[in-house]
Amino acid sequence: MGCAGFTCSKNSLCALNILYVMVSLLMIGIAAWGKWFGLVSSFQVVGGVIAVGVFLFIVALAGLVGAMKHHQVLLFFYMIILFMVFVVQFSVSCACLAINKDQQEQLLEVGWNNTLSTQADVEKTLNCCGFLHVDYNVTCPAACFPQHSCSSCANKIQEHAGEVLQFVGGIGLFFSFTEILGVWLTYRYRNQKDPRANPSAFL
Repeated sequence: MGCAGFTCSKNSLCALNILYVMVSLLMIGIAAWGKWFGLVSSFQVVGGVIAVGVFLFIVALAGLVGAMKHHQVLLFFYMIILFMVFVVQFSVSCACLAINKDQQEQLLEVGWNNTLSTQADVEKTLNCCGFLHVDYNVTCPAACFPQHSCSSCANKIQEHAGEVLQFVGGIGLFFSFTEILGVWLTYRYRNQKDPRANPSAFL
């Protein structure tokens, strides 16, 4: 059969969902590894990444089972959920790629003030203290703090923020196009007749 055939659509959809399963397991594994070895102390960050990984795993598993069994209901809900994920991910990816330096500074400052546990991770990793100003009257886990030679974290974060946003935006944009491909494949696959099924049966 050609690539427009039932078997090709089924295999393509299965391969796409196997990729999503692998990505979800990788996300869960990296988050758990970072928490286990103390690289990230914020439970909210780790919990968020693991929650996204579990959600992606469940969606991919539903798509995989639906593709294997040609299950109309599973494939329908899979297609709807995948389209909603595409809309959100595409919007966020475009925002990451389009954000300017002033907006980056505002977002970083808001994020810094709202995540106290992440502050300690950043200060320890980048060897800096405080966001805009260093205050030696408070504690700081950075190695430079006892010598009073620390600089503020804002400049160091901004050095990497642009690159990280470009990377995240690019990866997100790539996966958003695989999601719209998955929606299209699912729509086409749902409307194809299984050649092994009863020819008189409804789709």
